[in-house]
Amino acid sequence: MPFFRVVVTEHTKAAKHWYMEVLGFYNPLTKEFKLKDLDKVKKYLSNGVKFTPRMEKLIKTNNISL
Repeated sequence: MPFFRVVVTEHTKAAKHWYMEVLGFYNPLTKEFKLKDLDKVKKYLSNGVKFTPRMEKLIKTNNISL
């Protein structure tokens, strides 16, 4: 069963092996997408973090305002 973690990582590191923090999860079978703490996500965004295209799509699809 596929189940994906939403993580913060540096662009020079592989997300599979190293990440700074787990921010949430995504289950593609049930389309469940959950972020643990929106304030942490907003903090990372204010510090210059950029989302991947897939993450942007998940946020838009689930009507999450940041």
